[in-house]
Parts: sequence; C-alpha cells; structure tokens
Amino acid sequence: MQMTNPLLAPTKLLDFNAAPIAHLIESRSWRDLSEYDRIGAAYDFVRNEIAFGYNRADDIPASEVLSDGYGQCNTKGTLLMALLRGVGVRCRLHGFTIHKGLQRGVVPELVYPLAPEEILHSWVEIEFQGAWINLEGFILDDAFLEVLQRSFSDTDSVCGYGAGTDCLGAPPVAWNGEDTYIQKTGIVQDFGVYDTPDAFYLSHKQSFGRLRGALYRHIIRHWMNARVRGFRSGRLKTDRRATHAHEEPANAA
Repeated sequence: MQMTNPLLAPTKLLDFNAAPIAHLIESRSWRDLSEYDRIGAAYDFVRNEIAFGYNRADDIPASEVLSDGYGQCNTKGTLLMALLRGVGVRCRLHGFTIHKGLQRGVVPELVYPLAPEEILHSWVEIEFQGAWINLEGFILDDAFLEVLQRSFSDTDSVCGYGAGTDCLGAPPVAWNGEDTYIQKTGIVQDFGVYDTPDAFYLSHKQSFGRLRGALYRHIIRHWMNARVRGFRSGRLKTDRRATHAHEEPANAA
C-alpha cells in the first residue's frame, strides 16, 4: 500500500477534500497547469480573492476560511496550504510571532493597549525545483495594499496596518518563483517548521486570556474588519503614527 507523503496529506485543518475546496480546484482546472502555474493560481487566489480580514480564530479549517472569504496571515496560510496540497504541491508551515505594532491602525486605538505584545504569525513554505520557498506576501490583498502605498508614498518603511516592510513601494508579494514577504520586518520569535498547521496550533496559542479572547471573537475583530473595509474603500484615512508604533525588538529578523 502506497503511503501518502506527509507534506501532501489532508488534515483536520487542511481539509482540501471538503466539497467547497474540491469544487474550487476542479472548477478552476488548476491540476491541469504546470507546477509553477499551479502554485501561482492558488497563491493569487488566496492573495486577492480572499480579502485581508480577521476570522474568529487562528486554528480554523481551510474550508471555513474559504467560506468567510477573508483571512489574515495564519488563516489565509491554512487555506493556501490546503489548495497547494490539493493540487499536489508539497508544503509546510513556519511559525513565528510578530510585534503587535504591525496591527496598529487596524486595531482601534481604544483597545490597542489590550492586544498582546506579540501576535502569533506564520508563513507557508513550498518545495519548488529542489528548494524551499517562503510565501508570506499573500496576506494583504492588492486593493488594501494600494491604499497603504498611496497613504505612505513618501516612505518605504512601514510597520502598521498589517504590513511590516522596508520596501512598501514595491514589496515582493507577487509569485515569481521566489520568496514573498509583507510582514517580515516585524518578526520577534521563530518557532521553526511544522508539517501542518494542526501541529503548530497544538504547540502555540495566541495568549489573549479568556476575557480578551471573548472580546476579540465577538466584538473587536468585527470592529477591525469594519476598519479594514473602510480603508480599502477609502472611507477611512490612515494615521501616520501607526507606522512608528513600536521600538524594534532586539532579536527582530
């Protein structure tokens, strides 16, 4: 009996056999593409057809992220991994924390002090042409990123609004066979590589606490999502103070 490669296997969170994901892959004919184009199709779908936003938790299955139609680094990463495995691309997760300053501007100032100093973060690593490639640039959709680029057109270094980059004007976010990043400059801790998001979230949880966790799930994230929609549509203006919101951690990458 042939064993499934562990970096191609479905899991509880990487549920690419679920009907909505299986139908998406089939309807887009992604399996008929070259490996490079399969990666690009899945990556571009998650980057721009799944909007930047905040789900109820990090450890939700890919099918729920697809149903929500929005996500952040961890949840969009889960969906991307499910799609990649569904089209035969080996992938794994690399876990980190980032400084909470990256969320300033999106998190309302009234509740920003309640946020943990470090936010759980991850990116996806894929095996392509014999090398491991880091994919993180899918987090911000183009419409939201373009607002930031217009708002901070006089600087390339931004830490806020979901971005941590020193090249805002031309960040490496498009798939071209190489690493992509949009939050890399905010990294604090490196937790290493995991075969699955399931394993990562068994070892690492966001330290909200019960009360702050309930507030986040039921109130704060909806407020954050409304702000993201407002920025994306031009109804809200960005605040320059958010891009200088924290001192650089001593061990930042």
